[in-house]
Amino acid sequence: MSLMTDRKRVIGLGTAKSGTDHFWKSTVTAVALLVIVPMFLFSFGPLLGEPYADVQAALARPFPAVSAALMLIVGLYHFRLGIQVVIEDYVQGPARKIAIIVAACLSYGLMALGLVSLAQIAL
Repeated sequence: MSLMTDRKRVIGLGTAKSGTDHFWKSTVTAVALLVIVPMFLFSFGPLLGEPYADVQAALARPFPAVSAALMLIVGLYHFRLGIQVVIEDYVQGPARKIAIIVAACLSYGLMALGLVSLAQIAL
């Protein structure tokens, strides 16, 4: 039988800090994607294989453009949260911080590139 208290056993193991915040962001984006992905697929599924002019005309309407933008933003943000968890679990040392920064820059860069491309096609 150990005489250590529960508090003494966990001292030095680190704190959760933003663990619950990260969990809630991940959960909210996952639930949002449950709505956004079918909306995106139903608006862009019929456009597969269509000529560029038809796709451009479809993206000029507000609903498909907004659904594509939401898919880009929420999908890539959810990717950033998920890849951060993978990096935190499997990368050690100073490479961890660098990998998280690279993944975040990649995610936000793809968001910006996608939104600019979407705006160029739609306008």
